[in-house]
Amino acid sequence: MATFSTSPVSASGPSLSSTVPTIDIRAIVRHHGPVAAVDHVSFQVRRGEFFSILGPSGAGKTSVLRIVAGFEDPDAGDVLIDGRSMLGVPPNRRPVNLVFQSYALFPHLTVFENVAFGLRMRRVPAALIAEQVEQALAMVKLVGKERRKPAQLSGGEQQRVALARALVNKPAVVLLDEPLAALDQQLRQAMQVELKSIQEQAGLTCVCVTHHQEEAMMMSDRIAVMHQGRMWQVGTPRDVYENPRNLFVSRFLGVSNELPGRVDDVVEDGHLFHPADDQVPAFPVHAGSEASPGGSATWSIRPERLRMSRERPAGRDAVLNGFIEKVLFAGSETKYLVRVGRDRLWEARTTGAGESPHAPGDAVFLHWAPGDGRVFVE
Repeated sequence: MATFSTSPVSASGPSLSSTVPTIDIRAIVRHHGPVAAVDHVSFQVRRGEFFSILGPSGAGKTSVLRIVAGFEDPDAGDVLIDGRSMLGVPPNRRPVNLVFQSYALFPHLTVFENVAFGLRMRRVPAALIAEQVEQALAMVKLVGKERRKPAQLSGGEQQRVALARALVNKPAVVLLDEPLAALDQQLRQAMQVELKSIQEQAGLTCVCVTHHQEEAMMMSDRIAVMHQGRMWQVGTPRDVYENPRNLFVSRFLGVSNELPGRVDDVVEDGHLFHPADDQVPAFPVHAGSEASPGGSATWSIRPERLRMSRERPAGRDAVLNGFIEKVLFAGSETKYLVRVGRDRLWEARTTGAGESPHAPGDAVFLHWAPGDGRVFVE
C-alpha cells in the first residue's frame, strides 16, 4: 500500500504510442470572471479511445469539452486535434461532433432528416446522403424508423438518433456531454453497453463528460477525475478506483471507510496506524516514503475489502470489533452498516442473493490485510 499526496496532476496518463494522439490538450486555462474554471489542464486521448472526464458539478469538465468543441476559447494553452492546433478554428470547421445531454433533435424533422441535416448543410449529393444516413442508422439499430419524429421515439431511441447524427459526419472525435443523463436507471444501464459497443464497432475516439461514476467506469478506457478546475488523476477505471492519489478521488469514486489519525512506529513489514479515536486500536499498514512518523494522515478502505465474521479471526489480519446497525439487501449484494469506535458507521458488503447470516444488533469482527487499505498524508 502506497501513501498518496493531495497534489493535482498535469496528466497525459500512461505513456502513449509514438503516433500522434487524436487529441492533445496542452495546459489550457479558462476563467469565468475571477474563477479559474479550467486551471492548466493537460491530457492526451489516443485514437479509438473512450476517454471520460469525471467530476462533480463545477469541476470544469464541461468547460474543457466546450473548449475542445470550439464553443469557448482558452485564455491560455492549446488544443490540438490530429496534430493541428484548433486555436481560432470555429466549431463548424473542427473535426468534432458534440452530442448534447438534451440530444437537441429537431422536433419537426423525421429521424432521417435529423441525421441528414449536417450532410445537407455541407451540400453532400442526395444519393450519398441516403447511403451514409442508412449506414449510420444501421450502426445504432434504428433501421425502419427513418420516418418517425422524435416525439414518437423512446428516450433511448432519441439518444441513438443524436449519436447517428454525430457519426454520419465521420468526425475525428465525438464529444459526449452527459449523454445518458436524461434516461431512467434501467435504460441508462442498457445504453452504457450499447454506446460502448457502437464506439468499439466504429473505432470512434470519444471524450465524455459525466458526474456519474458507474457510467464512466463501465464505458471508459481511461478516466480523468477533475475537481476545482484541475485534473487530479488520469488512469484506467481499475487503477483510479483501486489506487486513488488522494482523498477526493477515493471519496468520489465509490464508498470509502475512513479513519483519521497518524502513522507511527515502524514495525517488521510497515508502520502502525494510530486512529484519533482512542476506542479503535492501532493496526499495521503499508505506508510509503511520504509518511513521516507522527504526521497526520487518513486511512481508507473500500467496503469490498472488509471481511466480517462472528468469531475473532486468527492470523495477522488487522481486526476491529463493531455492531451491525443496518442490513440493506441490494439484489446481487448485501450492504452492512457497522458501528465502530465512537461515532463511525462503516460499510461492508457481501455478494450473492442468499439470506444474510447477520442481522441488526449482531456483534461482528471486521478484518483486513495490511495492504487492503490506503494511507493519505495530509
